[in-house]
Amino acid sequence: MSSCEKVLPQFPLPTHDVVIQYGFPSEFERNVVAYDEGQSRNLEKIIVLSDALSDLPPVANDEKRDKMSYRKAPETEFQKYIRAAKRGLGGWGLGIITLIAWTSSNFSFPFSQDMMGSSSCETSMGKNPVLYDHLPYPLNDDDYMRVCKIPKRKGANFRDLPGIIIGSDNGVRRAKEPNLMPSGKPWVPDYAINFRDGKSTKPFGRLWWDETVPTVFCFPDPHMRAVLHPEQDRLLSLRECARLQGFHDYYKFCGKLKERYSQVGNAVAVSVGRALGYSLGMAVQKLSGGDEHLMTLPPNFSHSTTTQLQSLLNKSEQ
Repeated sequence: MSSCEKVLPQFPLPTHDVVIQYGFPSEFERNVVAYDEGQSRNLEKIIVLSDALSDLPPVANDEKRDKMSYRKAPETEFQKYIRAAKRGLGGWGLGIITLIAWTSSNFSFPFSQDMMGSSSCETSMGKNPVLYDHLPYPLNDDDYMRVCKIPKRKGANFRDLPGIIIGSDNGVRRAKEPNLMPSGKPWVPDYAINFRDGKSTKPFGRLWWDETVPTVFCFPDPHMRAVLHPEQDRLLSLRECARLQGFHDYYKFCGKLKERYSQVGNAVAVSVGRALGYSLGMAVQKLSGGDEHLMTLPPNFSHSTTTQLQSLLNKSEQ
């Protein structure tokens, strides 16, 4: 409780298991929202790249279409959720707060059926479904040739290109005999060799199906980051980045392609915003758990429809 007797929102605890790739600065250790060591937890299975992207059709580096067909049905529960029609999901901001207000017996809040969504979660595999924004930012000719030489396997990166030597200290240096591209430029640019003293594996790195992407950047720059598709010679498409941020496929972005990438990268991940909206709604209704500063979200919260959340809240009140 705050000094003015207002109920402050609790921080939602994690819902899914995760592959820890980076640490956090020790100065911010007290700001980390996590379970305590030894604390019981019931985390959902980790969602990896294949869970999120395996149903999307192949596209080329020079893809120009802004819309296309899916070609295949969803293959995972995440894909069913992310391809769900807008009606049935409800809003993740106002919709969540409205939901909590509606289920509270001591509060009245006007709402419409459109706010709450329908009772079904119909996937976009109905008649002639359309997939938007599934095109990658095109690589220039030299970078495209480099990417085509990166093997399609886990861990592949610029170190698989010709013209370099990997030393015993894991550092990279240029070979004595130059190995040049048709343009006259070296296969491995200086920036890749010099990045982090030549010991990085990120430049022109391929992601792999069993991995996660900890950060969706405003622009998928292959020169300093691993942002290549696992099996296609291109960058991650705009739609693939949007899915990794939790945007549903019905969400269509506007503007030039590079600007749309920025919109996705600058956004708060949808599932995070949804969780914070839920916590805020609980605080507004004074339903937060006492003086605890952390809260456990309902089961299957991240990928449930508003109707399903409504059912969970009704059960919790019984």
